[in-house]
Amino acid sequence: MRQLGISGAWVHEPKIFPDGRGSFHEWFRAPDLAEAAGHPLNLAQANCSVSARGTLRGVHFADVPPGQAKYVKCVRGAVLDVVVDIRVGSPTYRQWEAVRLDDVDHHSVYLSEGLGHAFMALTDDATVVYLCSQGYAPQREHGIHPLDPALGIEWPAGVTPLLSDKDAAAPTLAEAETQGLLPSYDACRAYVEELRTG
Repeated sequence: MRQLGISGAWVHEPKIFPDGRGSFHEWFRAPDLAEAAGHPLNLAQANCSVSARGTLRGVHFADVPPGQAKYVKCVRGAVLDVVVDIRVGSPTYRQWEAVRLDDVDHHSVYLSEGLGHAFMALTDDATVVYLCSQGYAPQREHGIHPLDPALGIEWPAGVTPLLSDKDAAAPTLAEAETQGLLPSYDACRAYVEELRTG
């Protein structure tokens, strides 16, 4: 696992074993993730989304505690996966980092509780699977507009973003902060420490 510039986010870059029949790789290894994050992933739900080229999902996050950690992989096509630090008080607050996930390199991204997540499909039928530490709970789920100029996420040029009505109506980061929707860095750190100490 390679740590990203935002604390609480890592990339898994597996070794791929190709042969005449195809290829094999390990896309999730619980011990590797536990070593990186300091605690195991409590798997509560697994999701799969299929998206047309240009589909932009996110920026999504959940109240902390308990938040929702995610382990994300693209199993068909390609997406630009983005982690956004929305934790008020974090040294990297408002910063984002993008990782291309595709069916060639087979990288995966893990983001811990309290981080925002979004991705844009770069191909038709881009299929993303993600493992979640908590199940979907609408009353705890929130969003930030992924095209918020203050965030300045550099989505691929020449691709028209396709947003759901819900994501298109999401507040800006500043509005979400004013409304008290964003998790605090201290609360996220305290919750992750609880997970580490059991």
